[in-house]
Amino acid sequence: MNTPSPSRGAASRNKLLRAAAEELADSGVLEVAAVARRAGVSTGLPYRYFGTRSGLLIAVVYALYERLDGACAVREYDAATWAEREQLRVRDWVDFLYAEPLAPMILGGLAGDGDVAACHTGQLSRLIELGARNIAHAQGCGELPADRDPELLAAAVLSGTTALVSVALTRTPRPPATAAATQLWAFVAGAVGLPATT
Repeated sequence: MNTPSPSRGAASRNKLLRAAAEELADSGVLEVAAVARRAGVSTGLPYRYFGTRSGLLIAVVYALYERLDGACAVREYDAATWAEREQLRVRDWVDFLYAEPLAPMILGGLAGDGDVAACHTGQLSRLIELGARNIAHAQGCGELPADRDPELLAAAVLSGTTALVSVALTRTPRPPATAAATQLWAFVAGAVGLPATT
């Protein structure tokens, strides 16, 4: 069975998103004309798909978080215990951010207007909600101590993850991803009440 190819419009939109991500990673700024040049399209085409420069930036942020979701954030891990599953998630989270050219910029707070900031904040809130449900489930199953607030723990873990990886990505030389993941897991395990060697 042949899989239908994406529509021309979807292909053009994806091409523009790739060009925008590359431009942002290479130059640290997003100019619509530069994105159009990189994509080999007219200057007006990005506006057709994204409306404004902010709309294009928001689409880039959403696309990064969609990739993060697929790599680890909403992934189901096949391991016997919560600790084993989450240790795998931490490893994959660090690996994803190490490999993602936009990670330093996004983690550092992508410059943009209020709409871009609101998009970023919304994605972080969504990840905190996912984490809180995950922690609450493990508490309900008796795998984690139940005396800690799941939402506050999820917020602390996400903030700690962001800070740790942000620092690691800006170091020269950059510490190996495995070392960063080990340090991060020790933090996560301690925060939720597990021994770091779990």
